[in-house]
Amino acid sequence: MRLRGINHVEFSVLDYDKSIAFYDQMFGWLGYKSFWTLDVGYRSTYYMARFPMPHSYIGIQPAKSGEKFDFPARPVGVHHIALWAKNRKEVDAFHKEFLMPNHVPVTETPAEYPLYAPGYYATFFDDPINGIHWELAHIPRLPSLGAIRNWRKAMKDEEARHPEWKHPFSKESERSLPPRKR
Repeated sequence: MRLRGINHVEFSVLDYDKSIAFYDQMFGWLGYKSFWTLDVGYRSTYYMARFPMPHSYIGIQPAKSGEKFDFPARPVGVHHIALWAKNRKEVDAFHKEFLMPNHVPVTETPAEYPLYAPGYYATFFDDPINGIHWELAHIPRLPSLGAIRNWRKAMKDEEARHPEWKHPFSKESERSLPPRKR
């Protein structure tokens, strides 16, 4: 079983200096470290939550072409990036102390999303310079009984909206992937 997910993701941005100023503020607020801002063949700045421990990281580099991402149009490309929050309080504080005072476009205020996972709590927002859609989300390691009940109810409600499903939500959502050929 694979223990890690994404190694890193890099975004090309319209105005590198303004974007770095925004991401320095955002990632700084969240406790990330910027561990690389050098021009070694290309200009890029990287951010990591658990530096120097091996972990996924995010890179920002100047775009050579393109225009601001239009998230409501749902164009081809990355839909959104979700960052881990330590807890629900951090999601609320991030919304109140970072997003609102900095006039960052918030598409969804902090709320529970019981269909995603028991206790799932998040806020969604857009990078004001490039339009990249972000989420700050918390999923408790040990959800409360109430969160589990809300999740089960959300699954049942979704099943009721889909009479074409032949199996319960949990089975309907799973797919087998082809294994590596040896």
